[in-house]
Amino acid sequence: MRDDFLLKTQPAQNDFFAANKEKLKSVFTHGQKPQALFIGCSDSRVMPEQMLGLDPGDMFMLRNIANTVPPYVQTEIGIISVLEYAVLILQVPHIIVCGHTDCGGILGLDKHVDMGTSPALSRWLDIVRPAQRDVDFTMRDLTPEERHIAIVERHVINQLRNIESYPFIQQALTSSKLTLHGWVFYLEQQHLGYYDSDSDQFQMVVNSN
Repeated sequence: MRDDFLLKTQPAQNDFFAANKEKLKSVFTHGQKPQALFIGCSDSRVMPEQMLGLDPGDMFMLRNIANTVPPYVQTEIGIISVLEYAVLILQVPHIIVCGHTDCGGILGLDKHVDMGTSPALSRWLDIVRPAQRDVDFTMRDLTPEERHIAIVERHVINQLRNIESYPFIQQALTSSKLTLHGWVFYLEQQHLGYYDSDSDQFQMVVNSN
């Protein structure tokens, strides 16, 4: 049976392969040497390649619901294998955790997820939930929008802490071979922000357009 879903993208494929012919040849010949592991959300509106102007081979990618990395003691083999490959094999010097506003995983914390029909999703959101508890416990009198943004930001910070719990990550950080970054894509405002550990705040990178 013809795969019309793939075939209808052929014009875009042609443009991509033509524009990246030499780059693809280079990364095939010499192998990949990405500068970062990008951990982002699966949300279809988050497009790091386009937002950051990436070429083939620039970044190693991990995407899942709400850009989540379980703590080392709770980890699943799929997550730890990506971290191991990125840090120990590819030796990336940077890991980026990038959250975004209007995130379904974050919004889902305020909704009932049926354990009977979506048991894996329910357990996954339990890993996300500490960000909600942190914000609700420490921050008062927020509007719904402010609360959502605060939870998104707190979740990114929590994932950085989770990543730090992996022994081989600790070793890379201690030897100054690795730097962690926390970013948020503010979807409705169309700009990115980064976590500044000195101020414990997110700093905005405002679009100049």
